[in-house]
Amino acid sequence: MHYMKRKAIFASLTAIAAFCACAPKGTTYNITGNGAPTGATLFLTDLATDAKIDSAVVADGTFAFNGKADKDALLAISVQGNPGPQQTLLFNDGTPVSLSLEDNTLQGSELNEKLNATRNKTTEAYMKVMKLMGEEAPEEEIDDAIEKLGECYESIIDDNKDNILPAAFLPMLYQLVEEEKLEEAIESDDAFVKHPYSQKIISKQAERKARQEAAEAKKQAFIGKQFSDLEEADVDGNMHKLSEYVGKGKWVLVDFWASWCGPCKAEMPYVTEAYNKFKNKNFQIVGLSFDRDKDKWVEAINTWGMPWIHLSDLKGWQTVASDVYGVNSIPDNLLIDPDGKIVARCLRGNDLAEKLEEVLK
Repeated sequence: MHYMKRKAIFASLTAIAAFCACAPKGTTYNITGNGAPTGATLFLTDLATDAKIDSAVVADGTFAFNGKADKDALLAISVQGNPGPQQTLLFNDGTPVSLSLEDNTLQGSELNEKLNATRNKTTEAYMKVMKLMGEEAPEEEIDDAIEKLGECYESIIDDNKDNILPAAFLPMLYQLVEEEKLEEAIESDDAFVKHPYSQKIISKQAERKARQEAAEAKKQAFIGKQFSDLEEADVDGNMHKLSEYVGKGKWVLVDFWASWCGPCKAEMPYVTEAYNKFKNKNFQIVGLSFDRDKDKWVEAINTWGMPWIHLSDLKGWQTVASDVYGVNSIPDNLLIDPDGKIVARCLRGNDLAEKLEEVLK
């Protein structure tokens, strides 16, 4: 993130903190419900602080929470042993709430009813994407469902500029809404930006992005430097040094991957296409795996169709390759020239073939 932009965000967070310190306290919540197993323990959590502020035991299929929390606090009801997606969210706006955990129906204030309806709508769109991916539906159909899911979340911002509802969906908004659109909303006067839960998520995202940029800068610092040697075993257990293949007069792609890595599998057709196109034009690939299970490593090499050199020490993220080249996510790769100098990193998709076209004219 650009320094001035980060500075502006942290300045806005300071202002938000001041706003929140003046917010009314002690608003009564009255929540009744059904649909949870008799005898189960339910927790009421303030998501801005992650503090469990109340609990209830289900009796005869019903439960109740009564108490006080911060005005408009975003609260989550969860069943003990079933956190995360099983949570039901609501705002503590002073209006009693009745709900059913069985069919996700809720009655209360206009805001909370809209929150619940929006949650059900986004969940339905998300489950459609998961279903299509599970069925290995045509790529165009999956892409269309993903686009509709993104539009569903974008509408949360567009349709709720005067209320705090988007705060409840902010983590998913960061994942599914274009960065430029979300940053524009966060830097605006939209009501949800001032909510304590939004403040928490925005701060965490800013810190995460700063860490990512620092890590990326560290990775890119390898470009222009001579490769560093390392030693790992091939699929037959024979030890090989990287210097056996690199710096010997060929262009070499050192590819970091693993059999358990979904994005690696999605990327592999591009790598395979580049290999087949340039293998007779002074180009080679050395795959360095982040696997632990040898059988799964070898199986992936064969089933994914990867007919190039493969090495691994089968140490997962503790592999020597991770330490030597600062690999903190995969897929990743290094393009090394015939003299052993690193000229590019993390060439994804069509970028790999385009770069090879450039250097192998």
